[in-house]
Amino acid sequence: MIDEQTDKKPGSFWKELPILLGVAILVAILVRYFVLQTFYIPSPSMEHTLNINDRVLVNKLVYDFRSPHRGEIIVFKAPENWRDGPETEDFIKRVIGVAGDRVVCCDDRDRISVNGKALDESAYIFRDENGTMDQPAKQTFDVTIPAERIWVMGDHRSQSGDSLQHYLETDGDISEATIPESEVVGRAFVRFWPLSRAHWLSVPDTFESVPSAAPR
Repeated sequence: MIDEQTDKKPGSFWKELPILLGVAILVAILVRYFVLQTFYIPSPSMEHTLNINDRVLVNKLVYDFRSPHRGEIIVFKAPENWRDGPETEDFIKRVIGVAGDRVVCCDDRDRISVNGKALDESAYIFRDENGTMDQPAKQTFDVTIPAERIWVMGDHRSQSGDSLQHYLETDGDISEATIPESEVVGRAFVRFWPLSRAHWLSVPDTFESVPSAAPR
């Protein structure tokens, strides 16, 4: 009885190597385009959650199955009037309000509220070297987020070109101040570089108790 076994001719590995490398490159390209991508942080707008030159890993697939949630950190294609130039197309901010939410600033304790629930943002808003926390907002506002759009803000509020800044600059144009869900690239879920700052980017607890938006 013949024992059938696979066998390779001498030198076959070197002949197959270009094919293996080609497959590996193709898989890497597909993963980067459809699933995961790394981004570096070029500005102070998310300090100190994300510092300049930090690297994050972004899940590009998650929002194919659901909309962004409050408290998540997202990368998105910024509207042209948000950009300083073509090289600043991708922005990264935290989601504060989603479609239908009423976002208001501020209560008697200087807190932003979403659907009547005041946010405790002390865990992530920027603090200076003396421990002084940024104000949650530079000016009062009261907005309701349109359908399929989101209100985003940087954690370093005084250094962030975000929804509030563009709301004020456009005299209260909520469409100019919010981001279409369709322009969201993905969710940043881990800060992986430098290794000394590696950390999961989870949703802060304060967002868990925000009620759903009232029916309109």
